[in-house]
Amino acid sequence: MIVGETNRKKLLWVSFFLFPAFIGLMIFTIIPIISSFVLTLFKWDLISKPEFVGFTNFSRLITDDQFWSALIHTLSFIGGYIPLVIILGLFTAVLMNSKIRAKNFFRTAFFIPVISSWIAVALLWTWMFNPKFGLVNYFLSIFHISGPAWLYDPAWAMTAIIITSVWKDTGFIMMLFLAGLQDIPLNLFEAASIDGASRITQFFRMTLPLLTPTTFFVLIISLINSFQVFDQVWAMTEGGPTGSTSVLVEQVYKNAFRYNNMGYASTIALVLFLIILLITGIQIIGQKKWVHYE
Repeated sequence: MIVGETNRKKLLWVSFFLFPAFIGLMIFTIIPIISSFVLTLFKWDLISKPEFVGFTNFSRLITDDQFWSALIHTLSFIGGYIPLVIILGLFTAVLMNSKIRAKNFFRTAFFIPVISSWIAVALLWTWMFNPKFGLVNYFLSIFHISGPAWLYDPAWAMTAIIITSVWKDTGFIMMLFLAGLQDIPLNLFEAASIDGASRITQFFRMTLPLLTPTTFFVLIISLINSFQVFDQVWAMTEGGPTGSTSVLVEQVYKNAFRYNNMGYASTIALVLFLIILLITGIQIIGQKKWVHYE
């Protein structure tokens, strides 16, 4: 009885301290999520009373060219961003894990963009991509290459956003891979060197397989973040020019706060949630075939 009473008292104290956090979670996370799902069945302009419309929002979504265009642009962003940020993040992690001078300085330099505000980064790169006065086209002109109009050209605007996103996030991916590299026992590489394995062989036959848990984690969070790309798009192009950088979250924002159609915006958000859930589930199931845990 005494033990049971002690456990109940501990449970009460734990509940007492967790209660404020639980209230915040309910008010700012769980209730808004549930409300968003319910709003998919309504038409609401934030002013008048919500009007029940059933599955009309979903029917509109199927025939909405802007939605499908935004989905394609989101997928094109992911296709360019994910490989680049993972390859560059791994490369810099391997470099930072080797014996080089001023290693801590370079680690800090690579990580500074990660903690920088997206607005500041977007303004910086908007200036750098300026077709007349930007550093990017000036650098290209050194090699006698005529740079494009970047953010003003529908064919190049998404490429500019991908480059900006990779520049900002490489440091974060580098730190994740660096943690994975430092978790690999050094005696494995020493034994491989004694057996005559070159550094390239060690990298492809040992480092990459042992890094698969880290790679899997990086791939999961990168994909989730990529589907929610918005800040850089809104700050640099607002979905332009001519809708060439319009993405799903930008469509959610415009429909909710520019067109005052919360029901349709919630429908797009729900579809985005389901897409992320499906792809994450496929990755979790598929990781058993290529992720190697010790």
